[in-house]
Amino acid sequence: MSRMRMRTHFFVASALVLLLVPALAACGTTSTSGGGSGPQVKVGLVTDIGGLNDKGFNHLAYVGLQQAITQLHIKGDVKESHSDSDYVPNLTGFASGGYNLVIAVGFLMQTAVGQVSQQYPNVKFAIIDGDPTDANGNIVQRSNVVGLHFKEQEAGALVGVVAGMLEKQGKAPLNKNTISAVGGVSIPPVNHYIAGYKWAANMEDPGIKVLVGYSNDFTDPTKCAGPANSQIAAGSDIVFQVAGGCGLGALQAAGQHKVYSIGVDTDQSSADTSVIASAVKRVDVATFTVIQDVVKGTFQAGTLSFDLKNDGVGYAPAPQFPIPADIQAEVTKVESEIKAGQVTVPDTIP
Repeated sequence: MSRMRMRTHFFVASALVLLLVPALAACGTTSTSGGGSGPQVKVGLVTDIGGLNDKGFNHLAYVGLQQAITQLHIKGDVKESHSDSDYVPNLTGFASGGYNLVIAVGFLMQTAVGQVSQQYPNVKFAIIDGDPTDANGNIVQRSNVVGLHFKEQEAGALVGVVAGMLEKQGKAPLNKNTISAVGGVSIPPVNHYIAGYKWAANMEDPGIKVLVGYSNDFTDPTKCAGPANSQIAAGSDIVFQVAGGCGLGALQAAGQHKVYSIGVDTDQSSADTSVIASAVKRVDVATFTVIQDVVKGTFQAGTLSFDLKNDGVGYAPAPQFPIPADIQAEVTKVESEIKAGQVTVPDTIP
């Protein structure tokens, strides 16, 4: 069994400026390194198929890597994955190249990490949103792998409070007492967000209707625009996107229909004027933390968990939509209750 370690990390709450990262060739590599003397720790970051410009969790992992380059003086390189067939070659490229730590960004790389980490037992690995698995999807123990997990349901709950109260008070655009979520693929990290969103919205407004759909894609915005348009046609006037770069299409669909939307992973208020808030998952903090562990020699296999208590998740109000004071007070109250363990947010969709 993996050992759960809970840590407190102090995070400066400021809006992250999205970096414009040039498109890379398939399986290409970018390299940056900090100063300092002595042997550098070498870290390889492998993105999921959304790429560095997803304005979401791949981008945030890159932000964490850049922070480690600046503050910890490590050497950092990136390989972008453009399909699932890139996972093993990208991970292997770093593992066979003398890197101390290889970070896989995303649940979909679990099997690839399980395979490559077994082949390179002297290389340390971290996987965001997952654990190493065998070819059948069974979690396997690896003494050189740590899984970086988030309680996305807690972030989803905070934006669910906002959505539920807006509907209950008749302050949403259509006032049909209906909200929705567009997921990418039905995997645990996506469903955790939606579970918390639906739970909190129902808590604030028991009569609310919550529509849930999936695009089965994380990259193409047009594939998320379709489900969002259908949900809006069915009465949804607050659309929560949980689909990475694909979900930007859901935000844009909301804007086109003059309804509200909610971003995911990072502050997405700049993605569309319809965004009223974003459910935040601080992948940058997790990435920096595991790199720091390697630099300090304190890396341990198992699991690191990030939640509201250690500032690993949260929510970001959008500047273009000031949250009413009573709704903000309710968000603060629910957040405090979650941190205190007075309420537990479900991680499965009812």
